[in-house]
Amino acid sequence: MVHPSSTCCKTSGDGICACAAQAKCSCGKESALHCTCNKAATENATSGARCSCRARPAGQCTCERAVTENHPVTGATCPCGKRGAESCTCEKVSAVESAAEHIETDFTSHSAHHTHHLHHGHQ
Repeated sequence: MVHPSSTCCKTSGDGICACAAQAKCSCGKESALHCTCNKAATENATSGARCSCRARPAGQCTCERAVTENHPVTGATCPCGKRGAESCTCEKVSAVESAAEHIETDFTSHSAHHTHHLHHGHQ
């Protein structure tokens, strides 16, 4: 089975992402996101564009995709510019939260208007 480059390489029989299981802290001792060396404070945080296994920053992959992912992006890129447009892993937390609030407000407003319209239509 072929997985898109924006997801993990493949999954094992138990559903665990093989790439994420392979990814190591840059110290090379512990699994990515579980570093215990002096880089733990920065490497155990996940933010911004990431490797397709999502356990390491984009361009600093340590899983089996490191060979293809740790190179400069050419051609169309995702908005953060760290990965190709077809495999974007940028995190846009503030934009997503803002959009969610906007959608929620619109939904509530729309629902109230829609409900009001339905009540008037049945009278």
